[in-house]
Amino acid sequence: MKITAIALALSTTATAAFAAGHGMAPSVTAMDQSVANGVVSADSIMAPANGWMVVHRTDAEMKPGPVVGYAPLREGENTDVAAILQEDVAAGDMLMLMVHGEDGGMSTGVFEYTLGAKEDGPIRVDDKLVMQVITAQ
Repeated sequence: MKITAIALALSTTATAAFAAGHGMAPSVTAMDQSVANGVVSADSIMAPANGWMVVHRTDAEMKPGPVVGYAPLREGENTDVAAILQEDVAAGDMLMLMVHGEDGGMSTGVFEYTLGAKEDGPIRVDDKLVMQVITAQ
């Protein structure tokens, strides 16, 4: 059992180190999906550091709106990241799955962001948000 845990820890560390050392850019990969089960997920997320996948409502203007869910991320590659939706989302609603950091808050491991706040705020690359917009089915 200890060997498996050590191997898993080394694998996770190696993945993050590989991503950091090989210039793998932060990204979100997700597709339109049913949210009938109250969950939205991303196929994969490349995170520059520990943080959050945050689910914002959005519309045709593509501006982040209210937060309707979030899930923790580890530095490096994260696969099948699922966030439980905290309010109803209807088929046809647009959702923005965005990478947020774990910086500036009062507590590590507690999601503290509210719209416009700096705590646990969005990650930007070349001044662009790291996100993917999907449509609920």
